[in-house]
Amino acid sequence: MLQIGCDPKHDSTFTLTKRLAPTVIDALETVGFHSEELRVEDFVVEGYNGVMCVEAGGPPAGTGCGGYVVGQTVKLLKEHHLLEDTDVVIFDVLGDVVCGGFASPLQHADRALIVTANDFDSIFAMNRIVAAIHSKAKNYDVRLGGVIANRSAKTDEIDRFNAAVGLKRVAHFPDLDIVRRSRLKKSTLFEMEDSPELRAVTAEYMQLAETLWAGGEPCLATPMKDRDLFEFLGFD
Repeated sequence: MLQIGCDPKHDSTFTLTKRLAPTVIDALETVGFHSEELRVEDFVVEGYNGVMCVEAGGPPAGTGCGGYVVGQTVKLLKEHHLLEDTDVVIFDVLGDVVCGGFASPLQHADRALIVTANDFDSIFAMNRIVAAIHSKAKNYDVRLGGVIANRSAKTDEIDRFNAAVGLKRVAHFPDLDIVRRSRLKKSTLFEMEDSPELRAVTAEYMQLAETLWAGGEPCLATPMKDRDLFEFLGFD
């Protein structure tokens, strides 16, 4: 399994590796951006339970394009055949699809899962992601796999939006303190001390994993126009 963090914060994999792993941009800087000089071990770190971890990283704030770095990371992964030689590849991309660079992983994905909260801003961003995938699906294999409700006690607004555009919720993770504590301990949930709360959330994760592994029919969702979504969300 390969997990690729595509956010300049480079914090997607630290619970797996117990540290902020060297990023692709760090590795490229050491060889003067001559990517042909890099070895796999220069930018891939093995984490918990054998998961291979990659962090794209990004330029210092205000000095460059994070999307460009994501695009270069995908190029590097292809050059070393890491995408086709791995059973499961997860791209963890930041929520707002702001440019083609950040959207480049969609060209190599089978299913796109949207992680969102039950609030106005998150659902507004989710609609933009639906639009990006709707556009990419015209030329690539990527399709919407569903929605994960995260850090939300309720899912009413998410479910209402899903019903309107043709999405489905595949998992729900409330705002649990065990998740906060696991990140502070730099550990995966599966390494935390056993408790009823932990068993419930890990069971939800395992059910989600089984659902994704089994595949299934994609969601044929159609995004809303921004102004239509603005009127649709919330209440008077």
